[in-house]
Amino acid sequence: MGDISNRLAEIRVELDRESLGAYIFTSTDPHNGEYVPDHWKCREYVSGFDGSAGTVVVAGLDAALWTDSRYFLAAERQLRFSGIQLMKERIAGTPTIPEWLSQRLMVSGKTEVGIDGWTNSYAFVQELKQEMRSRGGITVRTNYNPLDYVWNDRPARPSSKVVLHDVAYAGENIYRKLKRLRSFLAEHSLQAILISSLDDIAWLLNLRAADVHCNPVFVSYLVVAHHDAALYIDASRLSEQAATYLNRNNITVLPYEDVSHAFEHLDPFDKVLMDPNETPYTLYAKTPCRKADIPSPLPMMKAVKNEVEIKGFDNAMMRDGVAMVQFLRWLRPAVEAGGQTEISVSDKLRELRASQDLFVDLSFDTIAGYQEHGAIVHYEATPATDMPLRPEGLLLLDSGAHYLDGTTDITRTIALGPVTDEQRLVYTLVLKGNIQLAMLKFPKGASGTQLDALARKDMWSYGYNYLHGTGHGVGSYLNVHEGPHQIRMEYRPAPLLEGMTVTDEPGIYVSGRFGVRIENTMIIEKYMTTDFGEFLQMRPLTLCPIDLAPVNIDMLTAEEKAWLNNYHADVYAKLSPLLDDDHRQWLAEATKSIS
Repeated sequence: MGDISNRLAEIRVELDRESLGAYIFTSTDPHNGEYVPDHWKCREYVSGFDGSAGTVVVAGLDAALWTDSRYFLAAERQLRFSGIQLMKERIAGTPTIPEWLSQRLMVSGKTEVGIDGWTNSYAFVQELKQEMRSRGGITVRTNYNPLDYVWNDRPARPSSKVVLHDVAYAGENIYRKLKRLRSFLAEHSLQAILISSLDDIAWLLNLRAADVHCNPVFVSYLVVAHHDAALYIDASRLSEQAATYLNRNNITVLPYEDVSHAFEHLDPFDKVLMDPNETPYTLYAKTPCRKADIPSPLPMMKAVKNEVEIKGFDNAMMRDGVAMVQFLRWLRPAVEAGGQTEISVSDKLRELRASQDLFVDLSFDTIAGYQEHGAIVHYEATPATDMPLRPEGLLLLDSGAHYLDGTTDITRTIALGPVTDEQRLVYTLVLKGNIQLAMLKFPKGASGTQLDALARKDMWSYGYNYLHGTGHGVGSYLNVHEGPHQIRMEYRPAPLLEGMTVTDEPGIYVSGRFGVRIENTMIIEKYMTTDFGEFLQMRPLTLCPIDLAPVNIDMLTAEEKAWLNNYHADVYAKLSPLLDDDHRQWLAEATKSIS
């Protein structure tokens, strides 16, 4: 941890020079992405903590990191001896960042804190400013980042090649997508829209790249007006085909940095859409024209899949299911033979997926957590933590892939041999939660928050719970986490609509012993229409057997058994024609009916 201590010391020298009482390093980039390119991994550089979510605050004498329950165990390990205190979000007694800061600044006598105005959204910074102002008049500075002077070997901005995503997979061409967006602009009397979100840009333009690890996007901004558009990106990054395509569709290519001047030609009374939750504070604040106080329509447009995309998901899931069956057929004998570890089985699964048609990449780094590592929600094995697998206990395997026609996300918890009574109980409770949510029929427009309790009700009766969300959207050869809809305890108002993908992934994590999660990706479909309105249901897209070995069959209701039997029958019917005799025979046993 010597490097971290040295970095903190160098940052504090810079803060003293600027008379700042503290600096806030968030996990975001100028595009408010969940996963960010190495160039913007400021929080990770400062703290050494590499989870996808977290905020580090460095003050004059101490420092702290706030993160959520997915990363508590990982953060404790990575922050050890760093001089940075772990703050567990949503746990009683944990102060908020403004509370913690106001206490430190009261002691130091300083009245200003810093945050990067280019890597934090306008809405976030405005809320922070108001909160700090209410705590003794503390001000927030946004035009300075100490890492500009400290981080000497900072990685360059990413520059992967931008290529076309064929409309045969996208299902809707750029002309129709732009027409829909421009209709929205006209309806709301808007001159233009600034798009900062990278997956929104990739979806709208039917372009893909590899700027963000496991996310097929490219760093850029896009401005769309009624008759033209401008993509702010280094032009040398465009393939010849992509450059011709953009020109043909009247999209000008301008340097990335020129986005600061995107609206200088507009009249101050013109109104533009710059989503305050996505647009960098500095860019939003310096734009002189009026802004519409409405969210961007693009996340919802992207979330509702068209027929071609849904067909693509079905096809991708079949190929992914073949890879999963090949892996599961291999796994237990390989573990019994010895020599397998968390990393080696992850590598094997990637190899099997990569052999499938239209494979591009993993959709996220595989989580292979054996026994106690399964209790670390977003665990990723490293050479230092890689655990040998034994023919006993549970392996939690959360994985997925990008194919040109769809993105997969699946979790299976697998018994590698005998399991304990507690493991069997927990596994069955998680399975019941997964099935209860999958069986639900619900009115069109219900939000995920209204559905969430179905996945938890049985585990709640035994005193178990989990703190992560139960479901998220999945992109069509795009980001594996996609909104705006979610299924989670916290209120999320975005409605669930026909054509949306959403995961069903309850879990229970027993710290220091084991974890269980079972996840299918679902597609929302029409169920029925009555005098009371339209009702929806969810159909599993994921095709892979659910391990029956750790299930306490007596705990399942007749309805739950019927759902499981029907699901397994569907898995066998769709995958068996694609398998050789050995794997087909294995799958028949893995999907056999239970009574």
